[in-house]
Amino acid sequence: MRLLLSVLLGFWGACAYALSSSGSRLLVVLEEEKSLYSTFWADLEGRGYDITFESPKNEKLSLFELGERSYDHVLILPPKSKGLGPALTPKLLVDFVNSDGNILLALSGKSSTSSAVSSLLLELDLHISPDRSSAVVDHFNYDVLSAAEKHDILLLPRPSPPRPDLKPYFSGDGVLAFPRPVGQSLGNASPLLAPILRAPETAYSYNVKEDSGSAEDSFATGSQLALVSTLQGRNSARFTVLGSVEALEDKWFSASVQGPNDKKASKTANREFAKYLTAWTFQEIGVLKVGKVEHYLTDKEGNIEGEVNPIIYRIKNDITFEIELSEYEFDKWVPFEAVPEDEVQLEFTMLSPFHLLNLQPKTRTENSTIFSTTFTSPDQHGIFSFRVNYQRPYLTYIEEKHEVTVRHFAHDEYPRSWKITGGWVWIAGLWSVIGGFLAFVFVWLYSAPSPSAEAKIKKVN
Repeated sequence: MRLLLSVLLGFWGACAYALSSSGSRLLVVLEEEKSLYSTFWADLEGRGYDITFESPKNEKLSLFELGERSYDHVLILPPKSKGLGPALTPKLLVDFVNSDGNILLALSGKSSTSSAVSSLLLELDLHISPDRSSAVVDHFNYDVLSAAEKHDILLLPRPSPPRPDLKPYFSGDGVLAFPRPVGQSLGNASPLLAPILRAPETAYSYNVKEDSGSAEDSFATGSQLALVSTLQGRNSARFTVLGSVEALEDKWFSASVQGPNDKKASKTANREFAKYLTAWTFQEIGVLKVGKVEHYLTDKEGNIEGEVNPIIYRIKNDITFEIELSEYEFDKWVPFEAVPEDEVQLEFTMLSPFHLLNLQPKTRTENSTIFSTTFTSPDQHGIFSFRVNYQRPYLTYIEEKHEVTVRHFAHDEYPRSWKITGGWVWIAGLWSVIGGFLAFVFVWLYSAPSPSAEAKIKKVN
């Protein structure tokens, strides 16, 4: 009875919280007092995360056990020491991402970035200042209440999507306070990188130890600097870099800030932004799932002919393809809505696409959208593939591939000659030749010449 009660209570507890689509085991690596982020931890626990706090100096710490991940997500706060320890080397962290784990790495301009963190960022084509003791300042967008002299607490609006076809996960009302952020420069070699929040045009990076506050010989300036950046691997694992760990502290979740041109102070939106940043990184939002995939023959009225998902088609068949897509939002699957300017597309391909078609929403259920299109198979036999390759920033990737065979007409499937109106002239010519030959034979047989007089005399004699 107690066992049954504990199972029911555990099930109720799991249903009462919003869990990540990839798991709830969260490892937090930090060396400073965790009480500075008590509100942040409470928000994560309220969303169902099982948080484990560890020091990077812990020799028993391990990201893997018996070849499997020990945690689903890792949150790394800036260490006070020079490294992250033997359990958090750049190679192990990259292996963790390759094993579908998610990482949120926070930096701080108050201390030098460790060589281990710098090496890890270089592995992902993310670059910080070479001296590793830099912070971003802005003399036009700062908090006059707490940084009237150094201008190193930046005030920024919540970011809008860099393109109108992207999901507005991080946008909204309110101002963000970023104390002493570390700017990152994104490399051009990887298409997997994407900035979430860029620095204003008037911002620049400078060496904190020199404390010169000058823009001369700056590592990067303006929008070249990303304050929050992310990388989504080809396996859809997510790695996010937050340039200011102080932005997660309790005091900045409810602080009053005022810009140089503001008439009055306002509350920060750091808490809401942190919620969506962690939700995206730990795959609570922006996660796509493929349901059923169907293809079949259709008649002129659009009705199904034959079986669903056959392995062979014929050239010039009318084929309908359908795919079911869902999107995860915090605690449930909802219908996926593709932006009209950026539809999901279907490739009917052999070595190269013969058809590239937009998939349009056909029906919508409680937690999914069915996208569909109808086309005519090409006049080419061979092995073809239905392929849906949907890759957009801030969304997990979809790559579906289903192979079918396309054959020629069978000998009894070709239309009869008299059904082809264009061949009536040739049919008429053929029958005219046959008719003329029969007429000639008839005339030849029944129009013999009359016998001559000599032949008649010989016949009488």
